[in-house]
Amino acid sequence: MRYIRNTVAAVATASALVLTGTTATGVAQAAQPTQATQPTQQPAQAKSLYAPSALVLTIGMGETAATATVERAVTLTCAPRPDGTHPAAAAACTELRLVDGQFTALAEETSHKMCTRQWNPVVISAQGVWQGKRVDWSAMYGNPCEMEGRMGDGAVFSF
Repeated sequence: MRYIRNTVAAVATASALVLTGTTATGVAQAAQPTQATQPTQQPAQAKSLYAPSALVLTIGMGETAATATVERAVTLTCAPRPDGTHPAAAAACTELRLVDGQFTALAEETSHKMCTRQWNPVVISAQGVWQGKRVDWSAMYGNPCEMEGRMGDGAVFSF
């Protein structure tokens, strides 16, 4: 279980580093001067027209995100195009765009399923960056049935 938690932390850290551009990608070399060539310089260009959107989504058993045992985790990148290990990345990104990245708006007020009152807490969480803003969100449900009922037919946490 520690392995999964460490893996999720490593993926989140790597995503943050990639999104902020702090990784080293090359080695500087001195250019050899030539007599007959004109220096060519490329104008500075932005790396992307889109704000970064990369998330790690988890489903775990427990009462809080900090103490839950992660059972499933996926990565979701929405900009510039849907990608990641999420099985329905395009649908999940569309849902998040519709609610402007407000994860609380994904859950419905009441469950659409009949569930037992069994106490088996489930925590869902999202960490990462959504349209350039840091995200650290989690929600706890009394059991998996309640979570599925409140999340409806949504694609974001259907993995």
